[in-house]
Parts: sequence; C-alpha cells; structure tokens
Amino acid sequence: MPASHTPPRRKANGVAVRIGAAIGAAAVLAATTACGQTDPDLPEPPSGGDAAPEELTRADVDAWLDDTLPAALEEHGIAGAVVAVVHDGAVVTTRGFGHADTGEGGADPVEVDPEDTLFRVASISKVFTATAALQLVEQGELDLDTDVSAYIDFELNRSYDEDITLRHLLSHTAGFEERLQGMFAPGDGPVDLREPLATDPPEQVYRPGTTPSYSNYGNALAGYIVQRVSGETFEEYTENHLFEPLGMDSSTFRQPLPEHLRDRVSNGYVDGSGPARPFETVGTPPAGALTMSATDMARFMLAQLGSLPEQTLLSDQTRELMFSPALGEESLGGFVEADRMTLGWFEEDRGGHRILGHGGDTDLFHSHLHLYPDDGAGVFISLNSTGNEATATVGLREEFMDGFADRYFPGEPGTDAADEAAPAAFDEATMKENAERIAGAYTSSRNFHSTFLSVFDLLMKSEITALDDGRLYFANYPATGQPAVYEQIGESTWREVGGDRTIAVRMEDGEVTGIVHDSAFTLLPIGPDRTAWLPMLVGAAALLLLGLLAWPAGAVYRKARKRPSPEREGRAMRVLVRVGAACTLLAFAGWAAIMLAIGGFADIPTAAIRAVQALQVIGALGMVPAVVKAIGEIRRKAGWKPVTGTVLMLLALSTAFNFAVQFQMLSPNISY
Repeated sequence: MPASHTPPRRKANGVAVRIGAAIGAAAVLAATTACGQTDPDLPEPPSGGDAAPEELTRADVDAWLDDTLPAALEEHGIAGAVVAVVHDGAVVTTRGFGHADTGEGGADPVEVDPEDTLFRVASISKVFTATAALQLVEQGELDLDTDVSAYIDFELNRSYDEDITLRHLLSHTAGFEERLQGMFAPGDGPVDLREPLATDPPEQVYRPGTTPSYSNYGNALAGYIVQRVSGETFEEYTENHLFEPLGMDSSTFRQPLPEHLRDRVSNGYVDGSGPARPFETVGTPPAGALTMSATDMARFMLAQLGSLPEQTLLSDQTRELMFSPALGEESLGGFVEADRMTLGWFEEDRGGHRILGHGGDTDLFHSHLHLYPDDGAGVFISLNSTGNEATATVGLREEFMDGFADRYFPGEPGTDAADEAAPAAFDEATMKENAERIAGAYTSSRNFHSTFLSVFDLLMKSEITALDDGRLYFANYPATGQPAVYEQIGESTWREVGGDRTIAVRMEDGEVTGIVHDSAFTLLPIGPDRTAWLPMLVGAAALLLLGLLAWPAGAVYRKARKRPSPEREGRAMRVLVRVGAACTLLAFAGWAAIMLAIGGFADIPTAAIRAVQALQVIGALGMVPAVVKAIGEIRRKAGWKPVTGTVLMLLALSTAFNFAVQFQMLSPNISY
C-alpha cells in the first residue's frame, strides 16, 4: 500500500487492503452485507495481558526475535526486515532479518544489515515532518493556531470560513478529501514539493477541526510550510535540523537518493520470491519519502523519548505538547472519548501503558513505530515486501507489536488489559436500543467525494450490525479487515471486546453523524438511497448484457426453427439501442480497468478517461432510440414481450446513466 494508505494503529488498518482489490470483491461484499449477520463468528480475545513482564534486555529481545520473526517472514512471503528497540536511554538491539536483495535476478543475495541497509518508512515520515514543524513553533517562527495562509504562497481550496491551522494539519482534521493522483511521482528526477500542493489540490469537504480524516495532503502542506518559513528546502531542513544533530548519517528525504546512500537501500518486493520492483518516488516527500537505517531510527526514538539530553530536537515542554491530544471537546465534541491524534502521533494505548504510534506503507515497504513515553521504550519494525497476500503485513505487524507489548509491557499482574477502567453498567435493553441506532452501512471519511473515485463509497463500505445482546459487530473492522465486537462503556463510547481500541459515536437529533476510530479516521453513514446503487448497477449491467446476447441468440433460434426475421420497421432503433447497450458495458469495463490501475498507483492518461466518458455518453444516448422503439411497439401492438424487453433496456440504460452522474463519472474534472 502507498504512503497515503498508512496503518495508524498497532493492529494496522483495513485501508491496508489494496484499493484495486475492492473492485474484485464488490459483488461478494454486496451479497454478504445484504444477508446481514445473524450468527457471526466472534473473534477470539488475544492471549496475554496479565503475565509478569520479561526483562527488556538485549539477550531476551534477541532470543524473542529469533524465535518469532524469521518464521513469520517465511510464512508471509517477506524478503527481509529490520527491527530496532530502545529502553532506558540506550539502544537495546537493532537487528536485520532475511535479504535486502534476494538474488532473484542472478546477483548474489545480500542479507539485511540493521546499520548499513536502508528501508523506506513511508508515512512514519509524518512524525519527522511534525517534529520539524514543532521546532519552528518552539522558536516562535510558526504558530499552531494561525491560519496557514499566512505561511504559504498559493490559495487553498476552502469550503468553510474557519481557519485551517497547523494544528489541524498535524492532527488530520483540516477537512481534505482523499487524493491518489500524484502520490507516486513518475521518473527518477527531484520532486517539486509545491507543484502537487498548489496544482489541483483536493477539496475541503469537512469543517476544520471537526472530522478526523487522515490526509497526506495536509501533512505535506505542513512540510511545505517548514520549507517556506525556514528558507531551506524541506530536504535540507531535515538534514540540518533533525538528522545531523542526532548523527543520523543514513537518513534522507531526498529523491533520488544521494549517491553515497543509493547502493545501500533495500530492494522492494511484492513477494519475497519474486523480482525486485523499481524505487518508488513519493510525490509529496514530507508525507512519506523518508529512507533510513534501523540504527538511525533507534537514535530518533531516543531523542523523542528525551533520552539524548545533549542532542535534543525539542524541549521537554514542546515534546509533551507533541505527545498530547491536539484537539479537545470544543472542537471534536463526543469524539474526544475515543483515541485521538496528537501533533503527529496516534494514541495507541494498551494495557494501561501510554503508547504513541505511527505506521507507514508504500506499495512495497511496510513499517510501524511505537513509543512508550512513560516507560522510556520504543520499538520499530520495517518490512521490504508486501507478502503473499494483500494483508500479509497487516497481520504480521499486529502480531509483532502485540507480542512485544505482551512480553515487556503487559497489563498489571492479575488484571486483564481489556477490563481496565471497567465499563459503566448499561442494561441490555439500553445497549440494544443504542446499537440498533448505530447499525448500518458506513464509508470512511478518508474517501473520494468530488471525483469519480467516489464509487469506492460502495466498494469499501463498512457494515455494522446490532447483535441481540446489544453489542456492535463489525464483519470487517476498517483498521484490520477482521471481525470485531464492541460493547458500550460510555454515553458515546464503545470498546473492543478482548482488545484496547475504542470508538466514539457522534449523534445529532437521534441520528448517527459519525463514528471516530483509530484516532484519525471517521466512519460516515451511507443512506439506503446510496447503498442501493450497487445492486441496481449490477442488475442494469445484467439486463444490458442479456439484451445484447439475445440478438445473436434470437437469430440462431429463428434460423433453427425457420421463423421469419423481425419486421423491418423499427430496425434502426433496435440497432441504436444495442449500440447504446454495448457502449455502456464497455464504459463500465473501462472504468473498472481505470480503477484497478489507480489501485496499483498507475498514472492514467487523460485521453483514456475521456474516451471512457465518451463511451458513457454514447451509451446514455441509447435511451432516445429506446423510447422511440417502445412507443412504436406500443402503437403497432407488437405484443407484451418486445415492449417489456425494450422498457427493461430503457430502464437499464437510465440506471447506468444516473449511476454515472451520481458518482461524478461524467464530470469535466477528472482528477483523482
């Protein structure tokens, strides 16, 4: 998954499933969600949580890693990995596993070295960007609550009068929709940071400060502000003020990599047994372009923990500001009852331990970072392959971070982490009433609203079911892609059964307006009028296909039975209706191909999108001869069969056209 599709939590994130996979699964999803969940298979609670912690020493960590990680890499088809662990002001261990170059192309295999091998850490870059911005806040050069227009040299797209602030950018609450175009820059030349930010930016679709919605654009804009205010390029600023002070000489945001680092970067693989893929150039570097070694990440973790007093990046006061929730109830309302974003970090607390985390994914590299600020510890893992399944790294990172926490920072002995802060007593009838209000179909706030990719509302929706006992059941929880059950613990708050996650539900006039989860994401309700479009479209496509197949099938049947050919009257209209049906089906096949390519982060030529739109328009024009044909058949009393067939074709063409209009497929703006 790309830098934009960042797992924000210890248990990674359902967005980690490739967007393209959603298209292939759409019909299955439509069928399963229509059936409901009357007897779901509930997830098993995780083990651990009440055992005595092991001593966090190099010997123990190395032994644990050797016992678990090599087998996990082999099982999931991962070529190589690095791990770094720090504690009590020192590096506990840095380790490399597997291969940075498998030798698949005939070269000699190269093992991963934690000091020498460089990995792409994707959206963990955002923590570095936030640190750079907060350095300038500490120096008085930036203000967290000033409108960012004071710092940039172009006009932002705005839909609301409220200020967009640096605080909003660093906490993913500026309100921008998702955008995939330009996520990876073509070629291997240097990236111009301003160009993708100022040219055709995403629309602002939420009021600032109200709706958590993870945004690469917002974080990259924060990086551009650092560049503008400091007078240095973003790459220069991070080198001079982050990497050099900490002695991180194996880290860079530059693309292409500097000559002295170029030969040290690990190859990236889809599957560890396959060929290496080309270097991925991230289009907005502050949001995901960082390349670094595990030993450098260890030094950064120590600095973030305040364990390098002679090489501080931020003062204690600023660092604690960075670690604290960025927004309060006056902005987020009831959403504050769930985990929140800090200024750059996700709250990922577990078993009574405060944990700040961030994940990151390019298409090939997959990483996660955890800090335990109160325990003086940190752990980092990065993988150089996507694996043998689209979600392979999701489960691997979840198991790794869970295993580390259970081994070294479990809940207090004698207590279960999930029972900490026992929920208030809610009787079953009240819980059931609340659960039934919440049950329904939802889409992520991190979605596409003003472009043709808004169709992903239907393909990647989340279904929530109210169970008989008043709990909530997610067939595919958006952050993991796995089943999850939640029980109510507060007026607006629900907690994962057997886990640590919490969600908060915002309601207005008795209706759910949003469900915040995993700090930077909000589920937004999809009304039945919108969810009905997918089965309607499937039905329309089936009718159009049957109508086309009936043409040659009818000819064969008449010839075999020696029946007369259809009367000549109306023949031209029949042909035009079939042309409309064929063009409509070709248009939707074209859209599917375009969306699959976008899911693989290909750059789609404008001409290709316009051609598919042209097919869509020609298909829609098929409604005109369909109407003429139906009227003619009724007038000459052709019989109920041909009239019914024509009316069904007209309805199918109308449904396809209205679907295209509803989901911006005919919009002059073809940004995505």
